[in-house]
Amino acid sequence: MTITLYFLVTGHSQGVLQYPEIRWNYVKAAEMNCSHNKDKGHNQMYWYIQRPGKTMSLTVFAVYGGKTDYSGARENKYLANGKEIESGTLTVNDLELNDSGVYFCAVSKHSDLNSKETKVFSVAART
Repeated sequence: MTITLYFLVTGHSQGVLQYPEIRWNYVKAAEMNCSHNKDKGHNQMYWYIQRPGKTMSLTVFAVYGGKTDYSGARENKYLANGKEIESGTLTVNDLELNDSGVYFCAVSKHSDLNSKETKVFSVAART
């Protein structure tokens, strides 16, 4: 089984960069990259998932240089890294069919919902 990630853009995406389709084998890890060319004040990164037929939910909230909040996910399921303020990665470990969905990356200077720049990652499982 292969899980395929499609990277799409929605809404205000100016300054948020994306990568082409990438495939991972079932049961391995998938890494998604998010970067922006906003000012260095945009140090907060949000990762959301919208599973088929469900509403979007926050999966990971990371502040550069701060503690990452994994929203109660099981230990080691997700790993968020950011070596620079302008970029970050989300790794989804032990891929399962339940990991299928659209992944959104957003960056913000603060928690104002109207100031985020969003990027979309669509994950579809293929058997």
